[in-house]
Order: sequence, then C-alpha cells, then structure tokens
Amino acid sequence: MDLLTPEFGLFFWTLIAFLVVFYILRKFAWKPILNTLSEREAGIADSISTAERVKKEMSMLQSENEKLLMQAREERSQMLKEAKEIKDGIVNGAKEEAKVEANKIIADAQVQIQMQKMAALTEVKNEIGNLAVEVAEKILRQQLATSESQAGFMNVLAADIKMN
Repeated sequence: MDLLTPEFGLFFWTLIAFLVVFYILRKFAWKPILNTLSEREAGIADSISTAERVKKEMSMLQSENEKLLMQAREERSQMLKEAKEIKDGIVNGAKEEAKVEANKIIADAQVQIQMQKMAALTEVKNEIGNLAVEVAEKILRQQLATSESQAGFMNVLAADIKMN
C-alpha cells in the first residue's frame, strides 16, 4: 500500500514544481495563449459576420437579378408586341394600298370600256347613217328616174326652203 499513499516530501516538491511551472506559464505563456485565443475568437467572429454580410448581399443580388430578369422579360414581351403591331400596320397599309390601286385600275378599265362603248356606238350610228343615205339615194334614184318626178321633187324642196 505504500505505493498508493505518497510521502510528504514528494507531495511538497511536486507542489513546488507545479507552482513554479504554473508561475512561469502564467508569466510567459498565459498572456500569449490568451491573446492568440482572443485573436482567433475575433477572427472567427469577423469571419462569421463577413459570411452573414456576404449571404445578405447574395440574397440582395439574387433578388436584383430576379427583378432584372422580370424587367428583361417584360421588355422582350413589349418589344414583341410592338413588332407585331408594326407588322400588322405594314400589312394593313399594304392591303389598303392594294385596294386603292385595284379600285383605280378598275375605274380606269371602266372608263376605257365606256369610251370604247361610246366609240362603238358612234361607229354604229355613222354606219347606220351611211346605210340610210345609201338607201335614200337608191330610193330617190328610182323615184326620180323620170324628168317629171325630178321636177315635182324640186318644187317640193323649193316650197320647203321658202317656209324656213
């Protein structure tokens, strides 16, 4: 049992050695260790605050990116809408121009048809007039074949001239 109970001398010198080591550690090592620990604690705290700040900035950037993306989508849809309106306007304008041109061509064709119709009617009237003159000439030749009938016709014409 002697091994389990220490003697007073051993206990005393162990205590002295402990106090000397404790004093040396406290004097020379305790402050640098505490300074290092506090610096490390401050560094960890700074790292945590920086990480939180970066996390907030990232969330803000993400929300800004989402806003920008929404704006870009709205602008794209607006541009597509404007392009469609412009296209429709151009198509409608071209249709209107085509209608106007077609109406002009139709009107010109109707005028030409009317002029050709009038020319044809005039030609037919002239032809009918020529035929009437020829028929009248043939009838007059036949009726005025004798000199007596010619003298009677002249008297009728002379009487007609005097009345006018």
